[in-house]
Amino acid sequence: MTKNERMTLHLNTQADLDEAVLALVKQDPRLNPVFELAGMPALRRREPGYAGLAAIVCGQQLSTASAAAIWARLKAAFDPFDHDTLRLARSDRLGRLGLSAAKIKTLKNLAREIAAERLNLDVLANEDADAAHHTLTSLHGIGPWTADVYLLFCLGHGDAWPAGDLAVQEAVKIGLGLKRRPTAKEMAPLAEPWRPMRGAAAHLWWAYYRAIKKREGVIGAKEKTKTAKAAGVLR
Repeated sequence: MTKNERMTLHLNTQADLDEAVLALVKQDPRLNPVFELAGMPALRRREPGYAGLAAIVCGQQLSTASAAAIWARLKAAFDPFDHDTLRLARSDRLGRLGLSAAKIKTLKNLAREIAAERLNLDVLANEDADAAHHTLTSLHGIGPWTADVYLLFCLGHGDAWPAGDLAVQEAVKIGLGLKRRPTAKEMAPLAEPWRPMRGAAAHLWWAYYRAIKKREGVIGAKEKTKTAKAAGVLR
């Protein structure tokens, strides 16, 4: 399969994810029991563009509640919330809204890159996942986690792979019967069989992680499993 062919998968709707997950389970029989327990995962999407990436940056290393509070203040203070608005905003004002100096630097740098047309976030959805990941992580303040979350949830990139996500690592360890949790580096070769649908695989592994951590209380698991069996994808 060529890189161009890998670029075509997008997870824009639940139907897109359903189709990709069913294809994955047929492609890799090891995922049969994973899918049987997890059921069909729900699509997770967030706002794209500069605002979407800014929201993820704001949430780095913060609790969900704290991140939501800061983001709400930012959105209320700047209307419209776009790269030009943030590029021209005073740093001291951004600081009073709860942003750290490091995050202010990151948001302003992103705004300048977009304004200068050196960065086009929208085109990343159609790039090879690894190339898009590299483009984002080469930017100041954008680490692997931020890049992966943006590609997966804001752009719906079907092949984005969150190799450093601890929940996915733990789920892969249990689901594939590994002796220990794989590192981010080890996760890359493990995910090769799931190209060009590694993003769909990530959704499945997150669903599996939730299921195994709450094994007795997976709502709808039986119904989802029956649906899966009816689709002919489980043994």
